[in-house]
Order: sequence, then C-alpha cells, then structure tokens
Amino acid sequence: FDGNNYSFWMTRMTIFLQSLDYQLWHIIVNGPRMPTRTIEGAVSPKPENEYNDNDFRMLQLNSKAKHVLFCVVGPNEFNQISSCDSAKEMWNLLEVTYEGTNQVKESKISMLVHEYELFMMNV
Repeated sequence: FDGNNYSFWMTRMTIFLQSLDYQLWHIIVNGPRMPTRTIEGAVSPKPENEYNDNDFRMLQLNSKAKHVLFCVVGPNEFNQISSCDSAKEMWNLLEVTYEGTNQVKESKISMLVHEYELFMMNV
C-alpha cells in the first residue's frame, strides 16, 4: 500500500488477514489481550514466566498481524505506523490517515449531498 486507493486496499487486506487466520483479524479489530492473573480478587498483568501456551499464542498473533501490515505498506506508511505497539493501533492510524475520522467522513458526505442538490437544481 502506497497511500493511494485506501478503500480498495483495506477491503483486500481485511479478506487476506481473515483468510490467513481469522483470529488475526480479531486481534486487529479488538486489540491484543494481554495475559492477566487474578490474586485475591485483584487483576494484574501476568509475569512472562507464568504464560501458558494460549497466552503466547495471543501475543504471537499480534506480532504476526503487525508483521503482515509492515510487509504490505510502503516506506512512508511504514514510518507512520512503526512506533505502534499493536496491530489494532497500526490499522486505526492508517484508517484515520487515509479515510479521516467519522466527523471528517460525515462532513464529506454532507458536502457531496449539497453539491448533488445544487446540480439537480441546475439541471
């Protein structure tokens, strides 16, 4: 991805990630789940020496999703997302950069509707 035609790229990447491992897509949408433990009712991060196979799998999925995203972006986009800690952060940053926030999207829609109305009045 080189910054052009984001919607096309996003749709293809969504299906590609889901086809590799649907949990990859889940990690991108929901973010990684950090391993925790509960002691006397208090939840705290689990020390790495207490991780089980499932904990390592979840962390590995985030790394795998980050790897896929790093491999499919150009140098400029790589520089933008390289400091992100999770694949979810990377995906969201690309989305905001190339599609804008919801407020920007709504503004664009309003502007297009207004232009259409003006066009219809002049036809």
